[in-house]
Amino acid sequence: MAPTPGSLMGARPAIMPQPRMMLVVTGDDFGYCPRRNQGIVDCFQAGGISNVSLLVNASAAKEAADLAKRHSIPIGLHANLSEGIPACQSLQQASTLINQRGFFHGKMGFRQALERGQISMKQVELELRAQIRLFRELTGHLPHHMDGHQHIHVLPEVREVFAQVLSDLRIPYTRVPVETGLHSCPWLPTHLRRFYTQVEKDALDSIPVFTRYGIRWPDVYLGLTTMGQNMSVPNLQKALSHALAAGPSHSTTSSSASGSNPPVVTAELMVHPGYPSHPQEGGCGEGPDDFSQSAERQHELRMLTDPSMLALYSQKRVQLCAFKDL
Repeated sequence: MAPTPGSLMGARPAIMPQPRMMLVVTGDDFGYCPRRNQGIVDCFQAGGISNVSLLVNASAAKEAADLAKRHSIPIGLHANLSEGIPACQSLQQASTLINQRGFFHGKMGFRQALERGQISMKQVELELRAQIRLFRELTGHLPHHMDGHQHIHVLPEVREVFAQVLSDLRIPYTRVPVETGLHSCPWLPTHLRRFYTQVEKDALDSIPVFTRYGIRWPDVYLGLTTMGQNMSVPNLQKALSHALAAGPSHSTTSSSASGSNPPVVTAELMVHPGYPSHPQEGGCGEGPDDFSQSAERQHELRMLTDPSMLALYSQKRVQLCAFKDL
């Protein structure tokens, strides 16, 4: 490192302390609408996120892929089986994945159909592969990571197909939404707590499946307790403290431990920054949902780029990175 002008001869150069955590901050739902895309790009440029997850069947997916190229934003695939229209043309007319109107069954509708044994896993596989092909057409490369919109990838049966597809295509990373500290958040309303607890159970049941297929994921996951209006600097600080206390949890950790240095914790923070969608503009075929049109997306954008949040990363020795850096 070259000495700075005016520095004393022989003075030791400043050494960056080793990070305690490598944190992937993933902006989900990239491609949902132009306003979401713009918010995500603004958030990336301000240092609030380090990675994005693309909805390839969303209305502004091509624009999102172009923006990622232009701004060198690391991008993965947000596999979607619950909102909008299938990417696979043969599944758009009549399939177990769609309702009578030709749309996916929805977040809860998909889960209910799955429980009733009404979803064909062969069709799930066809759709996942079609979305990966479309991702490749839009971006020019395979995704380095792939997760599930509304956590569909950890659901029973789906997780097996999902892991098989990732393994076949050598997509190395996924998301395992098990959040330390989930059960110590009294501010969560009952319906959300119930849904998140089920997501956590499904995610825990996915671990042996993903392990068997050699899929990797960060040590720690954050993001359920800090979504929308629940995102604040104190809540993010609490989530980070839980994550740092949990430490490295499985053998897929990137081994930054050398000599006497403790191993670096790897983590993913799932976020949803953006500007509120205009009515009738965006979504995956049925228009934008209520969360997308609310002020909560912009609230997340503001919190993620708040100077005190960025200072907190520095203070806690948290280094933002992409999945490809793990």
